Amino acid sequence: MASKLPLSSPFTPKAPLRRHLPHRYSVSSSHRVVCSHSPKRSLVTLFDLIPNWADEVQERGLRRKRSLYTPADWRAHRSSRRHLRHLLSSTTSRVILSLVPPVLSFTAIAAAVAAYNSAVAAGWLPGVFPLLRASSLPYQLTAPALALLLVFRTEASYSRFQEGRNAWMRVMAGANELAGMVISMCPRDGVDAGIRKALLDYIMAFPVALKCHVINGSDVKADLQNFLEEDDLAIVMRSKHHPRCIVEFISQSLEIMQLEDAKRDILESKIHCFHEGIGVCEQLMGIPIPLSYTRLTSRFLVLWHLTLPVILWDECNWFVVPATFISAASLFCIEEVGVLIEEPFSMLALDEQCKQLHNSIRESIAMEKSIHGQILTKMNSSSHLDEHQVNGWPHS
Repeated sequence: MASKLPLSSPFTPKAPLRRHLPHRYSVSSSHRVVCSHSPKRSLVTLFDLIPNWADEVQERGLRRKRSLYTPADWRAHRSSRRHLRHLLSSTTSRVILSLVPPVLSFTAIAAAVAAYNSAVAAGWLPGVFPLLRASSLPYQLTAPALALLLVFRTEASYSRFQEGRNAWMRVMAGANELAGMVISMCPRDGVDAGIRKALLDYIMAFPVALKCHVINGSDVKADLQNFLEEDDLAIVMRSKHHPRCIVEFISQSLEIMQLEDAKRDILESKIHCFHEGIGVCEQLMGIPIPLSYTRLTSRFLVLWHLTLPVILWDECNWFVVPATFISAASLFCIEEVGVLIEEPFSMLALDEQCKQLHNSIRESIAMEKSIHGQILTKMNSSSHLDEHQVNGWPHS
């Protein structure tokens, strides 16, 4: 009999008990769940509203495509008016907007502490309520420790940013060099024109696939469809690791070519930078800065600003509210920058660099054709002159 009972929540009454309840007291299970959890859910939603908005602003900023600097950008970057421009753009800065939840929270706590101390000092509360104040000596002793934590945290993040940038530059340089060696091949070297074109397409597709591999939310198929044919693209999309699949295409294409062993070894050695780039990028994406260090910095900042109004009350009184706001905005902003550059590839102009590489390869292909034609024209004109000259003198 028990096996025929429907599955239900352990908090829901069993089916045999329902027949003893009057009809007017029967309530559907869905209505009970909504009534019991809706106040809590509304409260949680209210507290999550600002953090969710700040996180969405930050994620939209990370998905925004970066651009390479031009001479005009560098001129604006070192302009004497840059400080005013940066100050006026604070309301649109994703770093500042992402700090709205913690900064507002600590400022509100400082205002609550100031209001409480003012009420105690004015005698509005019973005498059992103490005044919240303390010596500033502990803060003077721990301030250097907090500064060192923030400096080391940011320095470690910048080291990861620089490592990711160097790895990407090595990949781009290796792709450009390999493409130049393939372009210099000609049919007399035993290279088929179709295979050479396909190999150049694979070389141009590899940085794009690696970019999609390290940036979350990229549309791999849309980015690669301009470089690969449909059958090749289908194989790449079926693979679990798109960059390694394209590297395999490059390796197989070099094997098919009828090249000398020495030349093939040189070409295959250039693929090593691709494997190295994949390894470095995946390590940077999968292994963050030790989490204990990040958590220690965050906890130190939180405890520092939770107790800051109490420390500053004797000297500042109600000025603890703007003082806490300025301190939280400054120190949390430094920590936020360290967290952002810890993931380097979302901060680099990868799309622009891939486009720059593609333009360079296509320009090299066009120049190779024009230069080859120009040299052939000179050779033909030189041989034509030799037919009309004997020992440097024209025929009579």
